[in-house]
Amino acid sequence: MAKGFTVQFLKNVKEPKRYYDSGNSGLIFHVRKTGAKSWAQRIRIDGKQIELGLGSFDALSLTEARSLASRNKMLVSKGINPRYARDDKKRSRSFREVTEEYLPIKFAELSNEKHIEQWQRTLEQIAFPRLGNLAVQKIKSADIQSALSPVWKDRNETARRVRGRIESVLNYAIARGYRPAPNPAAWQGNLSILLPKIPIDKERHQPALNLADAKRWWEELNNRDGAGARALALVALTASRSVEVRGMKWEEITLFSSTEAEDKGFAGIWTRPAGRMKEKRAHRVPITHLMMSYIGAPDQEQSGYVFNSPNGGILSDMTLNALMKRMHNSDIRGYLDIKSGRPAVPHGLRSTFRDWVAENELSREAAELQLDHKFGSSVEHAYYRTDLLDKRGKLMTQWGIFLSNH
Repeated sequence: MAKGFTVQFLKNVKEPKRYYDSGNSGLIFHVRKTGAKSWAQRIRIDGKQIELGLGSFDALSLTEARSLASRNKMLVSKGINPRYARDDKKRSRSFREVTEEYLPIKFAELSNEKHIEQWQRTLEQIAFPRLGNLAVQKIKSADIQSALSPVWKDRNETARRVRGRIESVLNYAIARGYRPAPNPAAWQGNLSILLPKIPIDKERHQPALNLADAKRWWEELNNRDGAGARALALVALTASRSVEVRGMKWEEITLFSSTEAEDKGFAGIWTRPAGRMKEKRAHRVPITHLMMSYIGAPDQEQSGYVFNSPNGGILSDMTLNALMKRMHNSDIRGYLDIKSGRPAVPHGLRSTFRDWVAENELSREAAELQLDHKFGSSVEHAYYRTDLLDKRGKLMTQWGIFLSNH
């Protein structure tokens, strides 16, 4: 039997689950795995039992939550749906709650898994610590300034994007009537006055592994275990983007017979569908024999991904980034970009491969096709009908030999 809530219980309870108040109001106290606490109400409307979100624990006290639940019961008894009651829009909703309500709408617009992950992760890491538990109608420009200031200088590009994402969430809150206009996250004439103007470095590239350090880095990588290390090895061997390798599925791999593999000089083809590619066109990648040693064999008990995360889903972008950072920190010489002096990142391995091609005067066309880049004039590209798969198979075999020979 459900016991009546007490303020002390609500403050101290930590086990993630739903707790039910005594009485017949249907009041629910929800503790999430993240530690966030919120109110809900189970109520029957038009013969159907539904659950209404009432707000965060920080925004509504026990007394206020019980009062709101009683009010909703009264409205239902009069044939009024609490969801559409006029003053329902005045109810406090936290920034976290509104974000959770808005993200499914935004994600429907995004096809790139990396962008979806970035939206969610950057809001959780940068916006939520300061704004997450604030009621949206109480958020001021100074609150957003406080959230962004710690990263505004050192991670300005990311901070700019997060500001835009906060603005989108609050635009949704305004459209839903959860808070009045204007939007406190607006830039012009608002945050542009509160945050310093930092010029955008349009020539700033992802830090690349110095070609002179490539063999040393490769040897260090092969001393590491786990799906992240194998995925990073394939990023290097294929000169692919991290998201393309992390999203690699068994169904995308076609292996040759032993005779055909011997004839061609590589083991098979990895066909990446257009929906997963930056340029929105399907792309074939030759699979060398060395690549196969990192791909391994399908695990029927796991998901369809070649490189599974610990929970069985897709590996996160942070897994590969963190691995490269650990490798950099483990060697006194580190692995630095020769131009910027910054530690190399997974995406920079593509530039390392391109430098190797240039240094050895190998096929520019094959390299650009391997990178899934357009090259030459629009006329030249329009008449280029082959993807040079066989030639790229030989090129990537040479690249693997270069990395492996010490």
